[in-house]
Amino acid sequence: MPLSPPTSRRALKHTRAIQVDAYARDDGLWDLDAHISDVKTRDTKLASGVRPAGEAVHDLVLRITIDTQLNIVDAEAVSDAVPYPGYCNTIGPDYKKLVGLNLMKGFRDGVRQRLSGVHGCTHLTELAQVLPTAAIQAFAGEVLDTRDGASTDEQSHKPFQLDRCHALRSDGAAVAKYYPRWAVKSLAASESS
Repeated sequence: MPLSPPTSRRALKHTRAIQVDAYARDDGLWDLDAHISDVKTRDTKLASGVRPAGEAVHDLVLRITIDTQLNIVDAEAVSDAVPYPGYCNTIGPDYKKLVGLNLMKGFRDGVRQRLSGVHGCTHLTELAQVLPTAAIQAFAGEVLDTRDGASTDEQSHKPFQLDRCHALRSDGAAVAKYYPRWAVKSLAASESS
């Protein structure tokens, strides 16, 4: 279902695009290449000069390499377009500080502790925040056994995705329909029975 139509005429002024590509490597590791760009529809005056309309103000890429337990074993960042050339684009090596973090165990706090404020790039650090869910999507059905479509006889362990969002709560209708073995009655439903 699309968003509702705008209630007023409007003009596009800025586009931020974020894309994450996940690659399974021959050595058993995975690369997540995350890209963020900011493009304005008008010439933009920056302290470093004018950025013409349609040219990226930011064009940044962050790659992390992870193992199948979601541990970061390598990281690198590059900044191809920045508002302050020679300054913004020198922080890339600091993103090696992500090595050793686990995407599912305190990752976002770890990123903030290691790379927030003057210790990182606002945009690269923000981009890092989307990596845990991107990795889970990449791993679903490949590394993580989500058992989508599996018969209930095949399900000896609770599927990974249950109780990780509102739609797949164990006491909800979607779990009752698609994962009946793992469905539980809600406390409210149990008390009314």
